[in-house]
Amino acid sequence: MNKLAIHIENVSKVYRIDATTGGAVSRTLQDDLVSLARKPLRRGASSTHKQEIWALRDVSFDIHEGEVVGLIGRNGAGKSTLLKILSRITEPSAGYIDLYGRVGALLEVGTGFHTELTGRENIYLSGAILGMRKSEIDRKFDQIVEFSGVEQYIDTPVKRYSSGMGVRLAFAVAAHLEPEILLVDEVLAVGDAAFQKKSLGKMSEVAESGRTVVFVSHNMGAIKNLCTRAVLLEGGQAIADGDVDSVVQQYLVTASEKGEWHTEIAERTDRKGNGALRFTGFELRNSRGDVVDAAVSGEAVDFVLHYQRTADSLQNTSIYLWLRDAFTKGMLRLGTDLTGQDFSDLPSQGELICHVTRFPLRAGRYYLDLGADIDGVKADRVIRAVTLDVIDGDYYGSGKIPRHPNDGDVLCEHRWDACA
Repeated sequence: MNKLAIHIENVSKVYRIDATTGGAVSRTLQDDLVSLARKPLRRGASSTHKQEIWALRDVSFDIHEGEVVGLIGRNGAGKSTLLKILSRITEPSAGYIDLYGRVGALLEVGTGFHTELTGRENIYLSGAILGMRKSEIDRKFDQIVEFSGVEQYIDTPVKRYSSGMGVRLAFAVAAHLEPEILLVDEVLAVGDAAFQKKSLGKMSEVAESGRTVVFVSHNMGAIKNLCTRAVLLEGGQAIADGDVDSVVQQYLVTASEKGEWHTEIAERTDRKGNGALRFTGFELRNSRGDVVDAAVSGEAVDFVLHYQRTADSLQNTSIYLWLRDAFTKGMLRLGTDLTGQDFSDLPSQGELICHVTRFPLRAGRYYLDLGADIDGVKADRVIRAVTLDVIDGDYYGSGKIPRHPNDGDVLCEHRWDACA
């Protein structure tokens, strides 16, 4: 067993919310003076109207040198709070942590950037804030600039950068930290699609370098690609800790039982169409019929569209969905017009289910557009109705999971023969 890198012992964090203001108890001198002046007018009123919110409660586990551990859970589960405690941004209300090694944190991309300074100056400023020595920044300067892709504008004030350029440069600085312990909080969704792949590749290098990494993300594909172990937080408590596949599966099942992945789209007001047929919800189901939030490459998945119809006739009805990447590039289209099926006799409401025997897309985050046309007229169209995460799986049944960026975005069943 490798040496201990992080020891977390009964860590709890409580926030006290002022019930009279609805905000956290963080007061200024002005607040205190105003409150003191008002006290005579509050006879009989209680002076303690504070609600306690436990972000973490009695969390304990160890991480050893070289482990890459994913922290997963729903919003508000306590993941980011735990990382902030580990990075010493905030202190625990109870319990303690021991850290054995230099800690670097990628918690907020862009920390320390000043818009009036040039890209070059901001590299040194941000690097220093993130804990890098000047000699380290000097040594890595060319790598950072090349990785960011803003070489031409490195001596231009950052205020003249596009938002994408600024984000790429900020991530490039943070990604070149070399601590013994690296804390990463949802930083892979930056830049354009090509830069996201490059970012994921950089994090893979870090994970394979033998450094200890604690990684928080809602992208289960990234968690399974980067991590060998996962810890599931729920309501501020660690409810599962083990190999990444089993813990991710427990997370998906727990979330589906709570109905988290059922996406209600009936109230979307930005839809287009005459309303003769309307989509009212969406579910993603696996081969066992469980509602899940992620598809697995190579495994069966059902796209379930809930609908209502108002038209008397559904002649020549076409139902379809588009899977697109973050920049609206169409990756896959599934439609009844492609399969030659006719849904003219639909009941007034129900489910339309698209069965995919072996899901062909690589790990990543995609968006689903839903559409229905009746006799060539648009009945309903909902853009980005659903966010879909895809997890890499053993698509080819070879025991080897395609994870290299050069393996492409789409998987295709095939085999090779050799002939004399």
